Amino acid sequence: MILITGGSGYVGSHIVKHLVEHRRDVRVLVRDREHAEEEGRLQGLDVEWIFGDVTDPETLVPAFKGTTAVIHTAAIAIEKNNATYEKVNYQGTVNMVEAAKAAQVTRFINLSQLGADPDLPYRFMASKGKAQDCVASSSLDWTAFRPSVIWGPEDEFANMFARLVPFSPIIYPIVDKDTSFQPVWIDDVATCVVKSIDDTATIHAEFELGGPEILTMEEIERRALKAVGARRYMVAVPKSFIKIIVGLMETLLSNPPVTRSLLELLAVNNVTRDNAIARFVENPRPFTAENAAPYMSQFRARQTLSQFFSS
Repeated sequence: MILITGGSGYVGSHIVKHLVEHRRDVRVLVRDREHAEEEGRLQGLDVEWIFGDVTDPETLVPAFKGTTAVIHTAAIAIEKNNATYEKVNYQGTVNMVEAAKAAQVTRFINLSQLGADPDLPYRFMASKGKAQDCVASSSLDWTAFRPSVIWGPEDEFANMFARLVPFSPIIYPIVDKDTSFQPVWIDDVATCVVKSIDDTATIHAEFELGGPEILTMEEIERRALKAVGARRYMVAVPKSFIKIIVGLMETLLSNPPVTRSLLELLAVNNVTRDNAIARFVENPRPFTAENAAPYMSQFRARQTLSQFFSS
């Protein structure tokens, strides 16, 4: 039985689908099964649901009974209410590691982040870096993946540019002309994780994952606009002004598309030094307008506004 945290979320659900396709027994850890089922990402999949909260160690004990491996993806990119980076991303990982050790479940796969480092002054990236340090210093048979920005139907990066198109009818801001990224396809990341489970050569190793192309932020924005068939006059906007706008979003919107904490990603390297994607995926999918159009073209302004103001 494979236990996965964050299995009903965006990245986790793709990993679950790949596991089910490979006929693996899957146990999905959730805090609220009703909400997870309403989201529908795992609809029709033969999985076992079990209650558990990575921030509450006592709730994790039942989830490890009969478990042979753990895939840990639970993390937050945007803080809400009392869910902080330190509480969920870092301490949640510590709790999972300790629970695995107590249950004598040694196989542990952690989904980290490219560029994450505990010494960074940016809380999101530092929390992910501290979490991976905890995993790497444990006695578990761990494997870690550090993907660059992940793109796909529900990503919180490239999709933001496509969703904001209706609200910028003439001029579209270039957030950053120079920062480079290596967008990696969601299903390619899931493939890497699933293939590593039984691959003993991946134990005690970290793998950086990037797509086949290195793109600047401007190139990503232009491809997102092309994917939705939009033409705009693109203008570079000072980062200081972007921070002001994002600050207003955080104040006015219940579910802002970006936060000041996430803007800090622009200051961190998002290009792999040693891309391991080819070790697991034969033909990694590039982020192109043609590949993104099938889902980006479905975005609607009303749905975007509803998402921004939802609790």
